[in-house]
Amino acid sequence: MPSIDRRLFLRAGLAAAAGGALVTACSRENTAFVRPDGDEVRAAEAARRPGKVREFQLLAHEGQADLGGPTVRTWMYGDRIPGEPIRVRAGEVVRARLTNRLPQETTVHWHGLALRNDADGVPGVTQPAVPAGGELAYEFTASHPGTYWFHPHHGTQLDRGLYAPLIVEDPAEPLSYDEEWVVVLDDWLDGVTGTPDEVLAELTSMAGMDHSGSTPGGGGGHGGGHGGGHGGGHGDMAMPAPSPSASSRWPHMMMNAESDFLGGDAGDVYYPHFLVNGRVAASPETRTAKPGTRLRIRLINAGGDTAFRVALGGHAMTVTHTDGYPVAPVETDALLIGMGERYDVLVTLKDGVFPLVALAEGKRAVGRALVRTAASARAPEADVQPTELDGRLVPYDALVPADAVRLAGKAPDRTITLTLTGSMAKYDWAINGKKYDPKVIEPVRPGERVRLSFVNRSLMWHPMHLHGHTFALGTSGVRKDTAIVLPGATVNADFEADNPGIWMIHCHNVYHAEAGMMTLLGYRA
Repeated sequence: MPSIDRRLFLRAGLAAAAGGALVTACSRENTAFVRPDGDEVRAAEAARRPGKVREFQLLAHEGQADLGGPTVRTWMYGDRIPGEPIRVRAGEVVRARLTNRLPQETTVHWHGLALRNDADGVPGVTQPAVPAGGELAYEFTASHPGTYWFHPHHGTQLDRGLYAPLIVEDPAEPLSYDEEWVVVLDDWLDGVTGTPDEVLAELTSMAGMDHSGSTPGGGGGHGGGHGGGHGGGHGDMAMPAPSPSASSRWPHMMMNAESDFLGGDAGDVYYPHFLVNGRVAASPETRTAKPGTRLRIRLINAGGDTAFRVALGGHAMTVTHTDGYPVAPVETDALLIGMGERYDVLVTLKDGVFPLVALAEGKRAVGRALVRTAASARAPEADVQPTELDGRLVPYDALVPADAVRLAGKAPDRTITLTLTGSMAKYDWAINGKKYDPKVIEPVRPGERVRLSFVNRSLMWHPMHLHGHTFALGTSGVRKDTAIVLPGATVNADFEADNPGIWMIHCHNVYHAEAGMMTLLGYRA
């Protein structure tokens, strides 16, 4: 098992109890699957032609974090939020040694990478969880350039401060730009209004209650669509402003968070802060440059329950990549970014000081940073929302994959229908009407073209993420690993079954996933 230090792996609990055992078989068709550390996985890793090994240290611990004024006690990697970025060149090997100083077990998931299965970080599936006080060395080849990130895949830990960028540079970079800026967006409550575990307990306790009258959450209508029009969907009727629930019973609930872009209900968790690179809007990070600088911005949404509409005041943006894969350049004023999604854009900076605003979609609050190219210019107020937020918004079908990454036209050999079910009232989020069960695995065969057909039967939008692969989306064929599925919509995502192992598919709303909206896909042995 060359990707994982055996001594550290044993310390992490290889001989764990049955609950931590790796998945090896399926209740469907009694199918045997490729093991996460099997010969097929090792062969696929060898085919990536691993290059130079780069060493990194990850310390997961509890500490104080300064959010630019508010100071919180939280969990984080190292001494900053986001954690220190990992940056390698395509083809290099990441060897990241995790030391767990948290009060509970944890893992690391490397989001968006087509990596070896035993490094994917899903507890009980690809590895046992790393116990408190334990260590584990993750090792894998970062074979494809792009913007990625890493975070835990254990309970609600993602909604604390445990996340950081992973940038894989292209040795033959085709883009021309002067500088680069990595921008991580987040919704924040940990250490302010409570903990993510308390939020999940509150949400799941709602099942079976009487929800007559004022119900937390939005209306869940079907107006609008991803990147669709700007109509309000409510005629001239004034809608109540989004606000935290006034009920002591539901202190973490968000009332009246609605968005036509998201098909109705925008989210159900109240966050007191929205962060850009770990700072609140009143004390933003400032990026300084010269006028005329060609700036590449890598945008990552690390939020738990919030989509962000992002714009740079006074500028148009040229989209060059989504989820790490290049697209034919297309100009836009704003981007709608669901949890787990990433976009790369190019901008040519003007003279002045400009807000990079991340509007919490449907929640009427913002995170922001500043771009300054003139020393004497006055910064805009913290609550300013640039007109670009209401301008052009690029939908998925306007994103065309670059020729080099276009999936060849082919009918799917296998279609897996994943019906997204559940409701806010019962908080019974699930796939095909069943909550996550690690014994239930959708089988595929190596070499197949597989279609995932996400059919959303709920009144909530879901950003669906596939581990270990990148799929071709809809009619445009844009390559992604995370995609928004609107209420009442069906989204088809095709991928090549070329990375053996057992892989998770789940909603990247951390609370939907933990409530049950997860399942597994496995390669037949």
